Formats: sequence, structure tokens, C-alpha cells
Amino acid sequence: MKLYTATYAPNPRRVTMFIAEKGIAGIEQVPVDIMTDQHRSDSFMAISPQSKIPALQLDDGRVLCETRAICTYLEGLAPAPNLMGEGFEERAFIEMADRRVEHTLFQNIAHWVRHTHPVLAVLERPQFPDYGAAQREKLEAPLAWLDAELARQPFVAGERFTIADITAFCALEFARGVMKFRPGDAGYGNVQAWRDRIAERPSARAK
Repeated sequence: MKLYTATYAPNPRRVTMFIAEKGIAGIEQVPVDIMTDQHRSDSFMAISPQSKIPALQLDDGRVLCETRAICTYLEGLAPAPNLMGEGFEERAFIEMADRRVEHTLFQNIAHWVRHTHPVLAVLERPQFPDYGAAQREKLEAPLAWLDAELARQPFVAGERFTIADITAFCALEFARGVMKFRPGDAGYGNVQAWRDRIAERPSARAK
């Protein structure tokens, strides 16, 4: 299999972290330089028609795009350690937490960073700085929610590490790396303590 990925982009990092947690070996990583528009090239769009990264090309030639779909495939390929839920009930609650993180925290951070950082103007044409600033303001609500969740449980979806932790961690690391954002400095001590714990996992250093 081949994983088409991009350095520093948060969605590809979610997949590489998921792979590392699973201990899956033998997936070739193919870097795609999004800063020079390689993801919009004809050759890459023949693989991923919507220019989406990451993309996982299976051994039979089929291609999976969308981060969570790729992780679902990998979960089936390597069921242990389980990251998406044992049984329908746990799967539902983990997916709920993961979706909440993805559709609020993750998206707010992505839009804030991509629309306000000058280096990323090549990815957002045009950039809308006012929109990006508004996304930063809207980030307070999901951070407050996550901080409250982490006050009562050790991980995003409950008592154990799951895909929801990967999604939240990669979002926050994107903000930290590009915008130097630290949840603790913004008053979210539980999120900061959780982030620091997750950063100690070997998968957090996976490339």
C-alpha cells in the first residue's frame, strides 16, 4: 500500500499517528508537496480526483480518501489495539466524540491558520483574514467543551486512548506549530495537561 501524505498537514498526521499506534508496517509513504501545488497536478488528481490528502492506495489499485475512512480501513486491517470502539455502543460514543472534535476544534483551527498565516496564502486563494480571525474566536467554545470533558475523564472519548484523541491532538499541534498556540496560555489547563501526556506517546513523533 501507498500513503500519499504531506509534511506538517494535520490530516495526514492523523493517519500516520493512527498507523504508528497500530504498529502497522510496510505502508510506503509518498510525500506530496502541497506548497508547490503538487496535490493539484494531473498525476496526483488521477489518484485523488478532489486533490485530497491523505490518500491510501491499496494493493489492488483502489484509493481511499478522507482521513476517517482510511482509519476505518486500517482498523479492520489491524484490529488491535482497538482505537475506534469494541462493539456498536462504544463505537458510537467514540465516533460522536471524534466528530465533535473534527467538526468544531479541528475545523476552526484549520480555517483560522489557513486564512491568517501569510505562508499559507498559497493554499487559500484568496485568504480571508477576517474569516480566519472569526474562526479563532469560535475556537473558544470547543476548547471550553473539551476542557470540561478532560476534567472528568482522562481521554477525549472516555477512559482510554482512541481516534478522538488523535484528531484533537493533531489539530492542536497544527495550531501550536504554526501559530504558537498553547491551550494552557488561553486558560484551558486540562487540555494542556492532556496534550502534554499525548505528546509523550511514541506515535506523536511518527513521521
